[in-house]
Amino acid sequence: MLTTTTYAIAAVATLLASFVQGAIGIGFALIVAPVLGILAPTLLPVALLVLMLPLNLLVALREREAIDWRGSAWISAGRLPGTLAGLAVLMVLSTQGLNQLIGASTVLAVLVALFAPVFRPGTGACLTVGAITGVTETATGVGGPPLALLYQHRPGPELRSTIACCFVVGEVLSLLILAMAGAVQQAQLWWALALLPPLLIGTVLSRIMHQRLDAKRLRQGVLLFALLSGLFLMVPR
Repeated sequence: MLTTTTYAIAAVATLLASFVQGAIGIGFALIVAPVLGILAPTLLPVALLVLMLPLNLLVALREREAIDWRGSAWISAGRLPGTLAGLAVLMVLSTQGLNQLIGASTVLAVLVALFAPVFRPGTGACLTVGAITGVTETATGVGGPPLALLYQHRPGPELRSTIACCFVVGEVLSLLILAMAGAVQQAQLWWALALLPPLLIGTVLSRIMHQRLDAKRLRQGVLLFALLSGLFLMVPR
């Protein structure tokens, strides 16, 4: 049920998530998607995708000199087929099925992020990650973990700015395809608009604080929260 309490919890989650995303480059969807999945699953994935657009645009512009443009281009090339596949998945799932998919995607992403070996992004890896991100982000709103995995061993500014740049392109594509399929509802857009103020506050705070944070511990905290939330969503209710 979409109530004042739901909004208050979602607003706190949005503020925290935008702060984390702006500081370390990942975390927004990992925090907000499970919270919305529990409280208001009808808002997913559209409200989440709309919220992430201004957030990622601001992060990309803040550190635009560090963007890996070649990698971004290959990732974006892989997004279209992945986005179409994600739409197909979304169309056949029930609310409970969507929650379980969000939970499973979140848990898998956390495990991969924790145990993946060190490597440098190549063309094939960028195309593959672009396709995977297209599927998961269009279906559930969670697309950051594959990108974070791809760039997790690159310098912080490159990771944050490149992931943000890829998100902007991918989110526009996902929203356009969802809109053409009739999957965008007015209530989802209104809720995204209502959550915009806490998102902007969190983003501004991240700009002030991101160089003073222990990024490693913050990342570990985000992954732990995402793991627990994902497991909760996977339990049938």
